[in-house]
Amino acid sequence: MSTVLLVILTVVEIVALVAVLALFVILITRRLRSLAETLGEVSGVVIGAIQGDVFLVGAGAAILNRKLNAIAKVLPLLAEKAESLPAKHAQAQNAQRPQAQPAGTGWRPAIGTQDRG
Repeated sequence: MSTVLLVILTVVEIVALVAVLALFVILITRRLRSLAETLGEVSGVVIGAIQGDVFLVGAGAAILNRKLNAIAKVLPLLAEKAESLPAKHAQAQNAQRPQAQPAGTGWRPAIGTQDRG
């Protein structure tokens, strides 16, 4: 009789173990489903926000592209003008300077002789 009792107790123990494991699996499944739903809601909100930002960037990109294309069209002319500035500046400085006499001619401005007209 003790063997039969041990077999019955072993079977009851196995059934209890399976029941407890099944309960834990059910609880874990519920928790994972809850997390999945929460992540779905959060990701939906995040995806919506990202889509809104992408739409704004797309609209801004079109405006930026137009302005950058306009700048790119003007750059060659601007570069030509910038390259010619040193030559024009040198010409302007040469025109403002008095003509220097060659060295060794002995020319000196007269002291005290200014136009008193």
